[in-house]
Amino acid sequence: MSSEYISIEDFAKVDLRIAKVVDAVRVEGSEKLLKLTVSLGDEQRTLVAGIAKYYNPEDLVGKKILMVANLKPRKIFGIESQGMILAVSNGENLSVLVPDRDVKEGSKAS
Repeated sequence: MSSEYISIEDFAKVDLRIAKVVDAVRVEGSEKLLKLTVSLGDEQRTLVAGIAKYYNPEDLVGKKILMVANLKPRKIFGIESQGMILAVSNGENLSVLVPDRDVKEGSKAS
């Protein structure tokens, strides 16, 4: 159990959206990073994700993923990342969080 709780108001500030990966490439000079281009339906974004040890870029293209859409952009390896892909790890394996049914790109998770 978490020792530090947040309020429902804090959680409501996080904009979780479904995005479709339209392109994925390895970031030159990094063993861990992939550069993803994702579609939120009405816009495309660039995400930099530390998942290259677990996923080949071509395996992600076409997948729908869960992302944080309102995270402040930041430069990673000189690339502006405009959100964060959500994944779970147990130390040995990592799994990108994906919807178990077909949902529209840009759909808000709650």
